[in-house]
Amino acid sequence: MTGFPLSPRLVKGGLVQLDPSSAAVLRVIALQYNPETVTRTFQIQATGSTSDRSEALRLKAPPVETFKIDAEIDATDALEHPDENQQFVDSGIQAQLAALETIIYPPASRLRANDALARSGTLEIIPVESPLTLFIWSRFRIVPVRLTELSITEEAFDPKLNPIRAKVGIGMRVLSVDDLGFSHKGGSLYLMYQEQKERFAAAARSALTSALGIGGIP
Repeated sequence: MTGFPLSPRLVKGGLVQLDPSSAAVLRVIALQYNPETVTRTFQIQATGSTSDRSEALRLKAPPVETFKIDAEIDATDALEHPDENQQFVDSGIQAQLAALETIIYPPASRLRANDALARSGTLEIIPVESPLTLFIWSRFRIVPVRLTELSITEEAFDPKLNPIRAKVGIGMRVLSVDDLGFSHKGGSLYLMYQEQKERFAAAARSALTSALGIGGIP
């Protein structure tokens, strides 16, 4: 928010974690500052056949889409009011960093439980299912993702060596219905995301062929 009363409210991007079974919200992580850029890449999922002409135009699944953002976390403003921000005084931005880091960790309690199962002779131990993570960048982009990259550069520290400023790089792979299925909560959210793309595409005005320097397709 700026000092002008009629200024629009700033919407923040961020991550939301859902229980994979109940879809209950477990945690909401709002980025302190919105990144200036969001990098997206697409790996096209064609059939891969080069010898069968009937397969040349076929797509076997949605493209593999990735997001890459660089965010900043800074406790400077909070530390100017230490009485109101005791957590930052005690541990800097450790909590904010840990909220991101633990997305890619199985819980320690489950690691201990799996170790106990292994010691008791259990032959097959199912890997831990993590919460469903959503990347939210406006109401038009609510996307199920898996974090594929997390880098943290701590740039400043308090006298107790707690980090108080850091840059965070987050890489994410979009999980489509090809990954989650149609009955999964993440699958339904993905379909809503793709359908929103299709609505935007339908609203885009088609250019005339003359804009390309031709009178029509020969």
